[in-house]
Amino acid sequence: MEATTPKNMMAAGTSGSSEAPEPPVRHIIHADLDAFYAAVEQLDNPELRGKAVMVGGSPEHRGVVATASYEAREFGVHSAMPMRSAVRRCPQGIIVRPRFDRYREVSRKVMAIFRDITDLVEPLSLDEAYLDITQLVEDGQPPLAVALDLKRRVNQETGLTLSVGAGTAKSVAKIASDLHKPDGLLVVPPGEEEEFLAPLPVGKLWGIGPKTEERLRADGIDTIGQLAGQPLDWFQRRFGQRAADVRARALGIDRGAVHTERATKSVSAETTFDTDLTDEDQLYPVLARLAARVAGSLEAKELRGKTVTVKARLADFTTFTRQMTLAAPTNSDAAILETAWRLFSKELSPDRSFRLLGVGVSGFLSASLGADAEPEQFQLPLFGEEAYSG
Repeated sequence: MEATTPKNMMAAGTSGSSEAPEPPVRHIIHADLDAFYAAVEQLDNPELRGKAVMVGGSPEHRGVVATASYEAREFGVHSAMPMRSAVRRCPQGIIVRPRFDRYREVSRKVMAIFRDITDLVEPLSLDEAYLDITQLVEDGQPPLAVALDLKRRVNQETGLTLSVGAGTAKSVAKIASDLHKPDGLLVVPPGEEEEFLAPLPVGKLWGIGPKTEERLRADGIDTIGQLAGQPLDWFQRRFGQRAADVRARALGIDRGAVHTERATKSVSAETTFDTDLTDEDQLYPVLARLAARVAGSLEAKELRGKTVTVKARLADFTTFTRQMTLAAPTNSDAAILETAWRLFSKELSPDRSFRLLGVGVSGFLSASLGADAEPEQFQLPLFGEEAYSG
């Protein structure tokens, strides 16, 4: 693992044409455990180390890959892939059934390390979080030193590897953490955000999902720098009310703070497909992946919800939601998936094609809320795929 900064990773070459007012300078880390479920299995069972591990369900029972080790990824195996497809690509792969209680146990240890470094921690799921280290930097600790210490402590105390990105914005830090996995480390110094982002594929940017990326590439916009160079009226035509936010992020400006506590009304995830889907054998694995992501976010936030909602968008852009309230609150991926599939499967028919699918949970029972929140219909993000809380 080599610490990297944009200066030694890529040459300069952007316009520096930001017109937005400068936000308060924050120093934020995005920390992401590498191939978390598979890494825990390899940690607990030395016989699995160095081998292609695929954590998920049985290929005979419509199982889905939850996480694949990097050894399995070399064969094209990835999360949310039907297990039978994964087995075809990697016949020597070892299938391991998920042990979510164990993953939650390890996650709590990792989050405790994060909170020992700073009180400002925003968990996103069992295996990733944002950390605001502004005070540490103001006290004289460089972001690189904090990131190295974080990686060292997680590895020494849990045996797992952590990829870390650091920057002045959440979106920049998250992109940075993903660039040199596994065991990556990338620090984007203040003032170099636009330069760092400019050569990256436009699909790396928050808010640019597969469909939007496809349209942008058709317009000759392949990189974030090319996107950032467009005039404001172009953004307004292309993104509407999201124009200012997308443009600011393309320039490396993101005012989002790290939220440690807030009244969460819903946790949800969605995805927009590259091509419209009709077959339940294609749609079920997507729903399983979304349910797992929502469950992970609920667990990280220590929340349980009673209302499961499915959102779907048809090929003609007709959009609808279906929801069901359970007898007891849950954060179980199995319960969320079972309920979501029960709702969604009723909407399947040979003449229907789907371009978007989403899953959400609301109606929380949480000490921070004091009682069950009133179940409400959730709104999913317009672009790409992300798990989020509202």
